[in-house]
This record gives sequence, structure tokens and C-alpha cells, in this order.
Amino acid sequence: NAIYEGSYLLGTSLARPLIAREQVRIAAEENADAVSHGATGKGNDQVRFELSYLALNPKLTIIAPWRIWDLNSRQKLVAYAREHDIPVPVTKKNPYSSDENLLHISFEGGILEDPWNEPDEEMFKLTVSPERAPDTPTYIEIDFAQGTPVAIDGERLGPVALMARLNDLGGANGIGRLDMVENRFVGMKSRGVYETPGGTILRAAHRDLETITLDREVLRIRDSLVPTYAQLIYNGFWFSPEMQLLQRTMDDAQTTVNGTVRLKLYKGNCIPVGRKSDNSLYSESFATFEEDEVYNQADATGFIRLNDLRLRIQAHQRLK
Repeated sequence: NAIYEGSYLLGTSLARPLIAREQVRIAAEENADAVSHGATGKGNDQVRFELSYLALNPKLTIIAPWRIWDLNSRQKLVAYAREHDIPVPVTKKNPYSSDENLLHISFEGGILEDPWNEPDEEMFKLTVSPERAPDTPTYIEIDFAQGTPVAIDGERLGPVALMARLNDLGGANGIGRLDMVENRFVGMKSRGVYETPGGTILRAAHRDLETITLDREVLRIRDSLVPTYAQLIYNGFWFSPEMQLLQRTMDDAQTTVNGTVRLKLYKGNCIPVGRKSDNSLYSESFATFEEDEVYNQADATGFIRLNDLRLRIQAHQRLK
């Protein structure tokens, strides 16, 4: 459920510590004494890469060409590549800085640098526009085991295959587009446009299953930790001790998150319409609006009187 500033599902942020870890591993295998990254000197990725390198092997030399060369703009870099016959996908029609992985694709730069400009429809790669999505909804079921998605419509899938399937389903139904201005760790604001079809579906399903499998106070405390958890990921502190502490807490909270969620995918919307679990804390006999034998409604009077005490004290003080 990690989400940055209420919207961003951290598709790029999550990838950087994984890439950095593999770089450090390969450096050790090859007896290399340096690692490098291609992140700019203005963005978050330079921080994410280098904090990860330093946490895993502080003896490595870090080479960051953007901070060394005089190619200090995207236009200069593209011009250099063309001059030296280095193929790059950037064109006048496709001027965006883009990062793609299994979870999402991001777009920055070009006309997006003006936050008033609407993204060009031709820019999007993973999703159809909601207006062009099918006129009939698609229903799917996702199974979870201890908070981890394990199956779609009863078919057990590995993580990569499962995410790829959800990307296809979400993309075909126009789900997962995000256009936001976010606060970079380095201090500036940046406009980013994201496509996260599978991740958007998973988050909706997972949160819905938690509503019946997690105790109210556990859910409240967990949710209170999400902004900190997401910010640590966004800022590049994946390998920090505080992240390890939070991760253990998050993992512990997921032990009862088992079950199935049914969702309706329709024109950009991902709507949970059913959920079930052997660990469900939901009781129809308690929740019914009809007559029941397990809950005495008269008990609510005392509950309300105890909880309104501080409000009554303030009211009396105000009315003196």
C-alpha cells in the first residue's frame, strides 16, 4: 500500500535499490572498484542509487557522468548522441524522459514541463484512454496469501506473470494513469505522468481485502506508517535501519491478509465488488440492520455517553 503524496505508486523509486544491489553484487564478482549511474544532477534517482551503493559497499567509487561532463542538459546529450551515431529513442515527437519497468512507465520533460499542458494521447504506451476502453466491464478475481497476490481467476501465477497479466487487463480498460506534481527529495517540484495499470489494480484489491482481515487498530496504525514508509522508498533509504524496522512491521501485519477479491474494471475505474477470507473479521450477524441476538442496541447509549464526555465538558465551558 506504499503511496507517495497520496498518488504515486513508486514504480521508479522501487526499482533503483534493486538495480543498485545487482550492480554492487556484480562489482564484487568482477573485482571492480567503481559503479556508475546515468541519473541527472537534478533528480531523485542519483540519491537513490548512491545511498544504496554506500549502504551496501561504501568502499566503491561512484561515477556520475551527469555531474562531471559538460553535457548538462537533455538537448545537449541527444545532440551528442546523434553526432556520434548513437541511437536514442528521443525525437521531436517523443521528447520525453521515460523510465519503464514491470510496475510502471513514467514520463517527464517536453510539453509536460508546463503543468498546464495536457499530455498527448500518443505518449501513453501501456493504457488506452478511458474514453476508448470497452463499453462493458471486465470482472476479475485476485487471490492473496499473507498479503502477496498469488492467483488471478483461480490460476496461480508467479510474480512476473501475474503483474504482466494485470498490466494487460488494466491497460485494456484504461486503468492506472496518473498526472501529478510531486516534491522531489532534492527540493524542487516536478511534474510526472505515470502509467501503472497492474499496480493500481493490486493496490485496490489488497486494501479491500485488508478491510475484512485486519483489526481496526492494526489497520489504523499501519496506515499511519504508510507515509513514512513511502517517503523512505521515494528518498532512497531502502537499505536503512529504519526501513528494516518498518518492513518487519508491515510483514507482520500481513499474516492474516488471505483471501479473494472480485473487481470490476471499467473505463479507468477499478472497483472492488466482492471479498472473502477464512480470516475475515466481518460478521453478518453483528452487522445486520435486521433483528439479531448478538448485539444489544441499548448498549450504544453508554458507549456514546462515555465518548462524548470531553465534548460535553467543552460545551458547558463555552455556555457559561
